[in-house]
Amino acid sequence: MSLLAGVDEVGRGPLAGPVVTAAVILSPDDPYLGQYRDSKKVSEHKRLKIYHHIRKYSLAYAVAQASVEEIDRINILHATMLAMRRAVDALPVQPSRVVVDGNRCPEIAYPVTAVIGGDDKIQEIAAASIVAKVVRDRLMQILDMRHPGYQFSRHKGYGTKVHMDALSALGICPAHRASFAPVARAVGK
Repeated sequence: MSLLAGVDEVGRGPLAGPVVTAAVILSPDDPYLGQYRDSKKVSEHKRLKIYHHIRKYSLAYAVAQASVEEIDRINILHATMLAMRRAVDALPVQPSRVVVDGNRCPEIAYPVTAVIGGDDKIQEIAAASIVAKVVRDRLMQILDMRHPGYQFSRHKGYGTKVHMDALSALGICPAHRASFAPVARAVGK
């Protein structure tokens, strides 16, 4: 049986928090097959239901991340590739091949293809996008509790006005990506 693993990331653009990736191998018997959509096109409530469905019905899934420290040390692109490799390596079932959302592939031990817009085209990638989004949103809620005042659970670390105002007022915290220009400017103030 050919096992296709879909891989996607969440959190490349934010100014804070890790980049999170997921790898998912769907079951051919999954009753939801054909209905998975890119996480950005699904409400938060529905994403959570689908996330639990994937955990129950997928043949395998794994989640990985690259930390803020890794992002600052090796840059966001390399950190994303590292997190993708970690997710694929953590799968409890070996895939026959891997498809990744985007235009770059991580160096992994399996045949891998990058698919631009893959989260709209390939069910496994769409499922991975949902898993990664739910996990990263939960991580941002934890960071919100650890670093009150930044409202991470509200904007998920993106450079919104609320976040930029908090950066101006409070400075940066350990959850911020110091290598990102808006954060670096806040440090320079």
